[in-house]
Formats: sequence, structure tokens, C-alpha cells
Amino acid sequence: MNFAFAPGTSPTLLLLHGTGGNESDLLPVGRLLRPGAALLSPRGEVLENGMPRFFRRLAPGVFDEEDLIRRTGDLAAFIGEQSSLHPLGKIIAVGYSNGANIAASLMLLRPGFLSGAVLFRAMVPLEPPDLPDLDGLPVLLLVGRTDTMIPPESAGRLAAILTQAGANLTLEWREGGHELSTDDFLIARDWLRNNFGESPAP
Repeated sequence: MNFAFAPGTSPTLLLLHGTGGNESDLLPVGRLLRPGAALLSPRGEVLENGMPRFFRRLAPGVFDEEDLIRRTGDLAAFIGEQSSLHPLGKIIAVGYSNGANIAASLMLLRPGFLSGAVLFRAMVPLEPPDLPDLDGLPVLLLVGRTDTMIPPESAGRLAAILTQAGANLTLEWREGGHELSTDDFLIARDWLRNNFGESPAP
């Protein structure tokens, strides 16, 4: 797996790009959200018309669940391997769109790998037959009110699933669509500070 790693202090930010992105896309975002933190940024290994993704989809909003489950396991294994090589400490996922969806899948299918998550423009990746015990796991979900790629009911359903699983969910409905704004990043930065303490010196 191609990835970028920047050493720093815990908690580590696991940066998960959107469709067509790569391991460099969210590095500036990570530095803005948590200056001085370690950054771990893998590239999705699935190609859709030449664009990297973290798992296959059959159509917009319709996911290949078998591939999603397998790729979620691959991401968990990657995190475990990197944790054995680097002092990552706590790991917080910061995902956008497709990256946010696999972060949500990781929490639902492989609880225990993440200490928190910032989900920009996520929807329900899958509904597991049995909900995990997320027991107060801090999660920030930022949803665009006019997002044409993610139906509001799917984002709302994800919020409900995470809450039912016990996550300490903060749901922010943002003006705008699927794109991100500076306000999204400022909200996420403040949320990280409130939940994980002051950012270390860069």
C-alpha cells in the first residue's frame, strides 16, 4: 500500500482521502487540524476509472459490500502493521467522502482500532447484523445540507447507527454541498482540541 507518514505526537491522525485523491491530499488538512501530530495517510487501492478509492462501488451510493468488508480488514491490518513499526499512540481517523465511509466501516466492523473519528461527508457504508460496542467513542460527523452525493437520510441513518452503538456523536449540519470549507476544518480542529486536549507544538 502506498502511504505517507509524518512522525509526531499522539494522537495520530489517520487521513483517508475521497475518490480520486491520494496519500498527499489530506496532509495539509491534518497539519491544520492538529499541528505537530503524527500523520498516517494511505492511498486507496481500488481504481474506479483510474481514480483511487478505498473500496468498490456498483453505482453512486451503492457499495460492493463484500469488497468493503475485505478492504476494511485490509485497512485494519495496515493500521496494526504501522502501529508495530511506529509509536502512533491513539489513532483518530479523519476521512472525507469515500475515506469517511471506510472509517465508519472500520468503527462498525473492527472496533478498537480507532480512538475517535472526524467524518466529512459520510453516509452509511453498511449495516452490520450486530452493532459493536463503541462505548463513548468520540465521533464528529459533518454533513452538507445541500450535498447532492449523499442523501440526508443516509447521513442521518449513520448518525443513528453510531449513536445506537454507544458512540459519543457530534452531528454538524453544514450549509453547502459535498465540498469542504474552511469552516469545516475549524469545527474539526476545535472538536479535536475539546476531545483530545490542546494540540502539541508544531
